[in-house]
Amino acid sequence: MRIEVLIDVKTILGEGPLWDVDEERLYFIDSFGCSVFRCTADGGEVRAWDVPAKIGSMALRKQGGAVISLANGFHFLDFKTGETELIVDPEPGKPGNRINDGKVDKRGRFVAGSMDTMEEGPNGALYRLDPDLSLHKLDDGIVVSNGPCWSPDGRIFYFADTWSGEIWAYDYDNETGAVSNRRTFTTVDTSRGGAADGSTVDGEGFLWNAQVYDGKVVRYTPDGRVDRVIDMPVKKVTSVMFGGPDLDILFVTSMAKPPLPRFPGDGVQRGSLFAIYDLGIRGVPEPRFAG
Repeated sequence: MRIEVLIDVKTILGEGPLWDVDEERLYFIDSFGCSVFRCTADGGEVRAWDVPAKIGSMALRKQGGAVISLANGFHFLDFKTGETELIVDPEPGKPGNRINDGKVDKRGRFVAGSMDTMEEGPNGALYRLDPDLSLHKLDDGIVVSNGPCWSPDGRIFYFADTWSGEIWAYDYDNETGAVSNRRTFTTVDTSRGGAADGSTVDGEGFLWNAQVYDGKVVRYTPDGRVDRVIDMPVKKVTSVMFGGPDLDILFVTSMAKPPLPRFPGDGVQRGSLFAIYDLGIRGVPEPRFAG
């Protein structure tokens, strides 16, 4: 195994690595820099788009462009023009919230959660945006929504409220997009100040989680046991995604500046996009939003 800096882009809050198998391009975002980035698997051909508000996550659309979660709701992003179009704001009465991490299920529905921007109160919720652009609340009472992903068969949905100290598992109905039977998948060791951030699932059904402020990427077995721990060159790692032509490179985002003063600083490689090679493990392709 080897870890390399793929792009020293110094994202304020790098997040959401997304490998597109059709284009063979990696997308990632700077949540606080209000930007979407794209590059090749080796970090070349870098392109960026500005968006009009803080961005929590994105997914590519089957018909082109992307659906993105901005602080003030779900939007479409047109890569050709750079313009955004509001789809729906799920929380117009909660100015202290913003929409955060999200991914697409096997049927092309976008699932993303909101968070309290001060990371203090359980003011957030988990939403599902369907291809017909209807919006459905799946859960609530969440402080910081993070790490949505599914088992390879799509029947288990994983999700974390970062400061709960837990990653949860839900039963997921592929036909309807409904969740049920929330339970604790694993407990994250927060004694060193770290917590669960972005996640992905590999082809063997193991869950990978970036543990922000602790500088670790942890692989969990399907029954929630720690299988492997990778120490990263920076403490503020934020999210993970397998990509590359063979889906065998683990891309890891990080942040250059913590969002709140109580969080620690970091070393010179803070904010970089990292690539981990030679893990001997492959990911699964990410679906596109069907709307």
